[in-house]
Amino acid sequence: QVQLVESGGGLVQAGGSLRLSCAASGRASGRTLGTYTMGWFRQVPGNEREFVAVISWNDGSTYYGDSVKGRFTISGDNAKNTVYLQMDYLKHEDTAVYYCVYWQGFCSGGACYTVLQRVQRYDTWGQGTQVTVSS
Repeated sequence: QVQLVESGGGLVQAGGSLRLSCAASGRASGRTLGTYTMGWFRQVPGNEREFVAVISWNDGSTYYGDSVKGRFTISGDNAKNTVYLQMDYLKHEDTAVYYCVYWQGFCSGGACYTVLQRVQRYDTWGQGTQVTVSS
């Protein structure tokens, strides 16, 4: 069982920055975490979950949702099984609950961007952390 622990949410003014962290621990299918994909989705009440960003540990590839490209940066520390989401130039519309996600696998090839945006792709979800951006 893999566990995800998120931190770093809060209240910030528009134009400001926040950094989210998510640490993974445990074992998947009886094995250590190994090569996997981690990242973030977000959700506003009444809306579907929206893809934000993920990183694949097999080669360090990163993928971003269109609404955050150029403003958010995902990175990670493989040794610590931790991913970070640096959010800059925050907008009011970035207000949401941000969920850390984990997939015991990785994707390669041109279809990855589509595959990784699917909510169903991910094995484990964190509890969520609230990010509120005041306008």
